[in-house]
Amino acid sequence: MASSASISNTLHTLSSNAFPHRTKKPKEKISSSPLFSLSRSPLLFRTGFVPQWGNRELTCVHASSSVKAVLLDESKEKVRLPKGDEWSVHKFGGTCVGSSDRIKNVADVVVSDGSEGKLVVVSAMSKVTDMMYDLIYKAQARDDSYIAAVDAVFEKHRLTAMDLLDGDDLASFLSRLHHDVNNLKAMLRAIYIAGHATESFSDFVVGHGELWSAQMLSYVIRKNGIDCTWMDTREVLIVNPTGSNQVDPDFVESEKRLEGWFSKYPCKTIVATGFIASTPQNIPTTLKRDGSDFSAAIMGALLRARQVTIWTDVDGVYSADPRKVSEAVILRTLSYQEAWEMSYFGANVLHPRTIIPVMRYDIPIMIRNIFNLSSPGTMICREYMDEHENLRELDAPVKGFATVDNVALINVEGTGMAGVPGTASAIFGAVKDVGANVIMISQASSEHSVCFAVPEKEVKAVAEALQSRFRQALDAGRLSQVAVIPNCSILAAVGQKMASTPGVSASLFNALAKANINVRAIAQGCSEYNITVVVKREDCIKALRAVHSRFYLSKTTIAMGIIGPGLIGATLLDQLKDQAAVLKEEFNIDLRVMGITGSKRMLLSEVGLDLSKWREMTMESGKAADLETFMHHVHGNHFIPNTVLVDCTADSNIASCYYDWLRKGIHVITPNKKANSGPLDQYLKLRALQRQSYTHYFYEATVGAGLPIISTLRGLLETGDKILRIEGIFSGTLSYIFNNFIGARSFSEAVTEAKEAGYTEPDPRDDLSGTDVARKVIILARESGLKLELSDIPVQSLVPEPLRATASAEEFMKQLPQFDPDMDKKRREAEDDGEVLRYVGVVDVVKEEGRVELRSYKKDHPFAQLSGSDNIIAFTTTRYKEQPLIVRGPGAGAQVTAGGIFSDILRLASYLGAPS
Repeated sequence: MASSASISNTLHTLSSNAFPHRTKKPKEKISSSPLFSLSRSPLLFRTGFVPQWGNRELTCVHASSSVKAVLLDESKEKVRLPKGDEWSVHKFGGTCVGSSDRIKNVADVVVSDGSEGKLVVVSAMSKVTDMMYDLIYKAQARDDSYIAAVDAVFEKHRLTAMDLLDGDDLASFLSRLHHDVNNLKAMLRAIYIAGHATESFSDFVVGHGELWSAQMLSYVIRKNGIDCTWMDTREVLIVNPTGSNQVDPDFVESEKRLEGWFSKYPCKTIVATGFIASTPQNIPTTLKRDGSDFSAAIMGALLRARQVTIWTDVDGVYSADPRKVSEAVILRTLSYQEAWEMSYFGANVLHPRTIIPVMRYDIPIMIRNIFNLSSPGTMICREYMDEHENLRELDAPVKGFATVDNVALINVEGTGMAGVPGTASAIFGAVKDVGANVIMISQASSEHSVCFAVPEKEVKAVAEALQSRFRQALDAGRLSQVAVIPNCSILAAVGQKMASTPGVSASLFNALAKANINVRAIAQGCSEYNITVVVKREDCIKALRAVHSRFYLSKTTIAMGIIGPGLIGATLLDQLKDQAAVLKEEFNIDLRVMGITGSKRMLLSEVGLDLSKWREMTMESGKAADLETFMHHVHGNHFIPNTVLVDCTADSNIASCYYDWLRKGIHVITPNKKANSGPLDQYLKLRALQRQSYTHYFYEATVGAGLPIISTLRGLLETGDKILRIEGIFSGTLSYIFNNFIGARSFSEAVTEAKEAGYTEPDPRDDLSGTDVARKVIILARESGLKLELSDIPVQSLVPEPLRATASAEEFMKQLPQFDPDMDKKRREAEDDGEVLRYVGVVDVVKEEGRVELRSYKKDHPFAQLSGSDNIIAFTTTRYKEQPLIVRGPGAGAQVTAGGIFSDILRLASYLGAPS
């Protein structure tokens, strides 16, 4: 087996042959033709001119010996590299040059740029860099398949060239391709024998993709009639490797070499290789991660270019990852600092180091989409004010959000840390020793604890290093713990205007709290360009959606589950369907019904149901109803931070689930009276949970359908008023019956009419029993502070005793007329006194009691002047003692009840950040 030294020599010889510097090439003879080029390649020129810039323009005349001598003398003069706004720099990533058609598109973009000078930086074709690394891995592993893999790389570029080029251009490229591939095979053979490859030789191998794509693109641009040459940037860009898998550009030496390169190959359009460079010793290397972007930024700085455009496959920089936030918007402008912060925290913008070269000369960077030229893209520059920019974006203190997943928190804590110099240095010295990357740091002002985040893959080594470093302090009790909190994610809010806008942090944390997100650590730099929080990994997307929505970068989106698509539920769904577009466009509220469930079937959606077809879809694709599965589906959609379940039933079993739903961070809206009128201890437990969390529980429709009864009562109490008495007609059904129980009409006829009009329950006894009114009375009593059970409320039932056990509603209605004389007598007695009968509920807060009964009122009393199914409620308070506060309006019917529920939904949206 060959020695390592001989293998190294072999590799060095091969790399030297494969990397010929142009300075070693023999000088070409000047053609006897009247036209010639100072460029190394045959170029297309206008007749009679050599491409030169500056004030000097060299005119070619007919060849004569004297003219030839003059031209020879002038050709020896150094061609100066012009710098400044005449240059534009373009960078095209691997996706942009991934096929022959895409390379043609890139050439069209370059040709259409009207700049005087254009430098185009290209990456390797899509997937080629990975293929090149795979060659090295296979050769190192002594896997013979590396030979076939080299042939696959060769064939990919040969076929692309065959599709793009012809004639001498094709022959020239294929010749170079053959030469390069043969050298690669020899190098890989040496690596195969040695079983390893040094970093410099790996860099040399992987850089070939850029060489080939740059040559092909330059030929295609020339076919379009544009003077063009290509640059191997290893001849120009000089970098010094650092110890952190990065390189530092040597701008002085690179500028000198660029001047020298241009004096030999002056051209108005240059295609340069991205990603690759050389060390000061002329050893091939790469610019590491995002190297082509870095190449473009460096070249832009060297040329003092007007602009650097990074062409990619997205429309620009988004306010958040669009894969996580579907409503993320394209940002028209970002400051250098904002882009820097967002990219540091994982946003797909630019690597932070890419921004540094252009910042030195205030060169803007444009992010554009090669596949959507109509999109204006995002400009990254020092000043991000734009007279054409959207006013809302100008005023936004937060420009965008970024996340970092798979991190862990390490908390070093102990009283012995307080006031001890060097503790933090020792902590982070230990972290440095294991080569870990600290993403964020948070320290208590008391110095009692230091908390920092590291990638989860590095946390074990860091924890062990800290345990070892502080073993004595831990044993002595000066440090209490080195705790690891795994499964975390980082969320960063970024914006240059955060520094001058009060309340940004409050808004951010308020949004997280309302989405039921617990924050584990916080960090904010004094520049205030970012606020960083650490949350549980499973909460990351939900948190991102919540804060993004809060700062109006997207619509306030709420995932909804509708339980009980009966008369009221179906009416609500129709109302949502009719208003959805208006709410989204005019009020920035996006209500998405993610599921509908009845007692037998449920319909689920991942993105939101089409409410114009939910009935048919339930029949066609509905599943067997399962409330637990339904809840998990609606709440489990992490793309939408806020979830509400709307219970449109009267089911006590569903009402019993409210506590668990609220505890899970699910908001609840309902007209179902069973929860608030059920056992007192459960009610108090439910209300205590509601007050302790940011989860909302709205139930306006439980008492007065669409009337603002609960909200009016709360408004009185919250403003310091004291409730003395609440009295009202709470049943729209019974209101309708007694409003029509007049003249010669019997009680049974009034009940029949109400049933036929749809005001009663299927069994009218449910209304006539007074239980529904009693539940409303107990709800209002409890809202007023009384601790009463439903059994504490005496109820006068209107169902005759003999008919309470009747088997069916039909049988009840058939026998009801037998008892008309009793009700007729009560009506006549009231009329004789100038009064009318009304079925009322009373809450007497002073006596701490409630009741439901049939009472008579004078005809001038507000309760006597109702019509239809109106409800009326009178609040007697210390402020409204002489003249009660009256709330009156429709109190029955699916439309008004659904409207009351809808009103609660919109109230929830306003609490969650929608404009009010």
